[in-house]
Amino acid sequence: MQSDDLVTSLKTDLSKSCGTVRVLVGVTGSVAALKLPVLVSALLQLPGVDVRVITTEHAKHFYNPSDVSVKIYTDKDEWELWTDRSDPVLHIELRRWADLLIIAPLDANTLGKIASGICDNLLTCVVRAWDTSRPLLFCPAMNTAMWMHPITAQQVSRLKEFGYVEIPCISKKLVCGDEGKGAMAEVSTIVSAVRQYLPKPDESSQKT
Repeated sequence: MQSDDLVTSLKTDLSKSCGTVRVLVGVTGSVAALKLPVLVSALLQLPGVDVRVITTEHAKHFYNPSDVSVKIYTDKDEWELWTDRSDPVLHIELRRWADLLIIAPLDANTLGKIASGICDNLLTCVVRAWDTSRPLLFCPAMNTAMWMHPITAQQVSRLKEFGYVEIPCISKKLVCGDEGKGAMAEVSTIVSAVRQYLPKPDESSQKT
């Protein structure tokens, strides 16, 4: 039976947001997911930014949740939260909450899902329901051989056609030992990309 505590916890978490810009970080099953704690910490240093995280199950393999200072939402949360018609739907609630969605890293599997419109977990459901008038940034990360496969360029192009913004991967020696393109962009590059979507100081003063 649905626990009222779960609904209350969700509403409390999303309503206590202290920032003027709400950033939702999606993390998928690439080894670059180990940078999640650093990325979240860096984003929280931006003025007026609040952060929540959506993780895929495979991404959990690469980071310690205790190192992440914000709420992390999982597929389990999606299904445990809803048992009755009156219960909130988590992927819709998160979609409403966020001003900007960034997927870092975006692995080859999830890239293929999004390009094809598949929505079989919490993150891909948020993406499918995303308001395309709001920014969605994605940071591909995969093995060089996977990156060079012809379908990868097609799928990245498809996401751009949707209006999503690519933060390109870079060339370096990968954890697997291969050297070449496919590594996720540096955290500093990702944060700089997010900063471009923040209100300028003069814009904020005009609203007050």
